[in-house]
Amino acid sequence: MERNGSASTSTSSLFLDRVGEVAVTLDPDGLSWKPIDRESSGSSCLCMNYRLKTENRIEFSNVYAVELIDWGLIEDANRNSGSFFSGNKFEMYRFVVHGFHTGKTHGSPWTLCEYTFGHKDMLICQSWVEHLIASTNNDAVRPKSLLVFVHPLCGKGNGVKTWETVAPIFSHAKVQTEVTVTQRAGHAFDCIASLSHRELSSFDGIVAVGGDGLFNEVLNGLLSSRHDAPFPPSPQELDNKSDKNCQHLNNDISRGRASLNGANGMLSAPLCGSDDLEPLLSAVESNGLGVSKCTTNNGPCNADEDVKVSFPNDWFRVGLIPAGSTDAIVISTTGTRDPVTSALHIILGKKVSLDIAQVVRWKTSPSSTEVPSVRYAASFAGYGFYGDVIKESEGYRWMGPKRYDFAGTVAFLKHRSYEAKVTFLKTEEQETSNIANDIQTSQLYQKNSKNVVCHANCSICNDFKDAAQHSADVAVSPIHSQDSRWLEYKGHFLSVGAAIISCRNERAPKGLVAEAHLADGFLHLILIKDCPHPLYLWHLINLKRGSNPFDFTFVEHHKTTAFTFVSSHNESVWNVDGEILQACQVSVQVCRGLINLFASGPEV
Repeated sequence: MERNGSASTSTSSLFLDRVGEVAVTLDPDGLSWKPIDRESSGSSCLCMNYRLKTENRIEFSNVYAVELIDWGLIEDANRNSGSFFSGNKFEMYRFVVHGFHTGKTHGSPWTLCEYTFGHKDMLICQSWVEHLIASTNNDAVRPKSLLVFVHPLCGKGNGVKTWETVAPIFSHAKVQTEVTVTQRAGHAFDCIASLSHRELSSFDGIVAVGGDGLFNEVLNGLLSSRHDAPFPPSPQELDNKSDKNCQHLNNDISRGRASLNGANGMLSAPLCGSDDLEPLLSAVESNGLGVSKCTTNNGPCNADEDVKVSFPNDWFRVGLIPAGSTDAIVISTTGTRDPVTSALHIILGKKVSLDIAQVVRWKTSPSSTEVPSVRYAASFAGYGFYGDVIKESEGYRWMGPKRYDFAGTVAFLKHRSYEAKVTFLKTEEQETSNIANDIQTSQLYQKNSKNVVCHANCSICNDFKDAAQHSADVAVSPIHSQDSRWLEYKGHFLSVGAAIISCRNERAPKGLVAEAHLADGFLHLILIKDCPHPLYLWHLINLKRGSNPFDFTFVEHHKTTAFTFVSSHNESVWNVDGEILQACQVSVQVCRGLINLFASGPEV
């Protein structure tokens, strides 16, 4: 390897498989190569005379592995035959550069590529490998050891096949993986919750191969005994508050802004998070203090205090390789639903903070007296229509992902509304800029709107990242029941939904809430008041088309950090990231940037 001018640039003559002899240049940003024209230079090195018309290059940011593969064949492209398969073959020492190409448009999957170089001198190959490895490990802290859970029955039952597709990528990158194929409901939760702090700290992260349901199970197993935060106020605490503002809903929809002219299209429930329901996660066992019990077959976990793992945590990351039915979390955080792209995000050590909702169930039914229990959600928690869909789909698992379309149609035709009381914390942003927010929301659904939705290197989400770097404690501040900004809504609702992220999916291309960010510390409360079938149908069609779903008088949309919910219904069912949670009294609060995800945010 020779130095050319600059100390940071090196050039050498190597052989590139199926091309021929090339001049390879290593610079601070990448690797480039150009065929050597032997006819003009007079060189006869192995008689290589194939000329490639264009120079080729790969950036170090697009290299995920470099491997020395020892002695073997390198093929020269034969210019005269016009076929790669009839060229000369030579034996030499070889090394492979594994990389990928990003798509030209946002949402395009990343495609794998590899380049095999060779030389007669093994020391030269070793030197190139060492330099390339040193150059490609500068961008981020790449994981070295991962705990992987594979859901074999998620989506169309392709969980194991999906893992087998991406496993060689991890092998090339020398990432050690401890793989468990889940065998029953709650298997991943039990395994993760029972890990000691020392055992968990031996991994750089946990990867779920499945859908949003498995990710929720991994999330709850990780946080159940490792996240210590005060509960949000209970509905009873807010009832005892004397200066509470109360707004009663007006269910008169005669002043609706939209008409049904031109409404058409197939009816399907634009669900987020409800993709793979197996295994279902039972309610986390709680000790009533906001910290769930961690037990193993031999009793409580023996945690080592010197390596205690708690959250928020700057180094530990969670990954998701999509194999589910909707994969809303992956689409919302990477911009595409592609297992290879997600695997590359993990291997490259990408990191983005993710808000998590803490859902506290105070009562299962109006007459129950159980202690509070905690669940965590990464994408969505919904009641009414969304709970009905998830409950209805239980009897049609044999249909696969299509069961959600069927269950959504059944729930729509039943058109059930529920009497409930929702109390939420009004934000300072809402108090000062309601009109501006309405205008911004409308612009979000225009084709030419820019710099509004969350994206890679999002400035809004990076504000939290910058603050976290200067503070060891980024936990959510306690929310007080005596805050004067609590607002109460009473009425009949078709649905009550809380979106933590945009929840983009194939049924709702812009998501339930296009303006939602990954780590801004807010959730979006969506209240759908009782209304006639046609108007609700148009609301669902707008979600499917990517039009504004809030442009109706029967739809309330509020950006908040916490809310409570009370219903007198005996069978109140919530959809929490696609998992069933029966609860008639809940409190929900956002924990900003509680976990880090192996992702970089969607490209726009």
